[in-house]
Amino acid sequence: MNKLVANADEAVRDISDGATVMVGGFGLCGIPENLIRALVRKGVRNLTTMSNNAGVDGFGIGLLLAAGQIRKHIGTYVGENKLLEQMVLQGKVELDLVPQGTFSERIRAGGAGVPAFFTPTGVGTIVANNKETREFDGRTYVMEFALV
Repeated sequence: MNKLVANADEAVRDISDGATVMVGGFGLCGIPENLIRALVRKGVRNLTTMSNNAGVDGFGIGLLLAAGQIRKHIGTYVGENKLLEQMVLQGKVELDLVPQGTFSERIRAGGAGVPAFFTPTGVGTIVANNKETREFDGRTYVMEFALV
C-alpha cells in the first residue's frame, strides 16, 4: 500500500460522515493544521474527535466546531474554547472529558487490542458516573474502554 499522497485534501479523502478522528498534538503545538483545514473544506459531518484539547476559537479543532462538523469530542482539556463551551451547554456537542493519564492509557489499550481496563483515577468523581466499578485488594477501580 502506498501511503504517500499529494496533499492534505487527498489525505482525508476516505474520511466520511460519522467518522471518528484522533487528532495528535499537545495543546495547540504539533497539531495537523493542514489536515484539519482539509476536513473543514471536505465538509464531513457528525464527527467524533479525540484529542487532548479542543483547539481554540478559529484554530485547530475549533475550526471544525465552528463549521458544525463535530458531534462528540473526547479530550482532556477544553478550557480555552468558548465555542465548545456554548455548544456543549446548548446540547449541540457531546463532551467526554477524560483525565490525561486515562486518555493516554485508553489510546494505548486500543492500539494493543485491549478492549478495556480498570484504573483508580476518577473513582468517586463524575468521571466514574455510569461506569462499572470493581474492587481489587480493597481499592475501588473504574472501568475505562479503549479508544480506537
